[in-house]
Amino acid sequence: MPVGIVLVGLMVVRNKRVKKLGVIMFKKFTAMRCVMFSFSMLGSTAAVFPSIANVNEAVPLYEQEELVNLINKNQHLQRVKADDCQLVQDIKARAEVMALPSYQFLFGDMLAYGVCVDRDVELGVYYMRRAAEQGLAGALEQLGRYYDTGQLVQADKAMAITYLREAAAQGNLNAQIRFVNLLNKGHGSPLDFESAYRWLFHSIVADKKMHRQVERALADLARKMPDSVVERARLPN
Repeated sequence: MPVGIVLVGLMVVRNKRVKKLGVIMFKKFTAMRCVMFSFSMLGSTAAVFPSIANVNEAVPLYEQEELVNLINKNQHLQRVKADDCQLVQDIKARAEVMALPSYQFLFGDMLAYGVCVDRDVELGVYYMRRAAEQGLAGALEQLGRYYDTGQLVQADKAMAITYLREAAAQGNLNAQIRFVNLLNKGHGSPLDFESAYRWLFHSIVADKKMHRQVERALADLARKMPDSVVERARLPN
């Protein structure tokens, strides 16, 4: 066979291979551009619609200290709602099975007010009491307040004094103020005067309005005690 014909044949085969290779490279390049475009669009979507980008993100469970702080600030129910009720089963398990007082109180409040669960006031108060029995100051203060005002339970000043005394001893400011006010109104025992005065007198009160309220409450209680007892109650702890 003439050399020229062989060379032409080789060139045709080579051209076909080059053409085929070019088509393959073009397809790969096109696919890569599509992938890059998809990632670019995903990033833009996340920037414009962050809630969509985070829709599958797991909400971390609350640390004990964090939850206690939320309870003391009365922000625990708002936090559960803000987390779209994603932690209900975890909260329930820590209240029922692990019997953690902060989670018992949280679950009790959720039940009492129908937050993320079906409302069950009786069961809610049950869990509040379990938390109070374990000494959670927030639970003690809330139950004392409820018995003082008759919220969810029948008003009972003696029960209010019992719960508030325990919360006040732990440094709960709201409990200390309410406890002193109840003593000033004639509830409770004179034996509690000195301790109630000491707890409230040594509390740190940043809010000016509350500070004036504390001053008035302490002045009223001081009039019920001998000066020597008041002076002793004012001594540094």
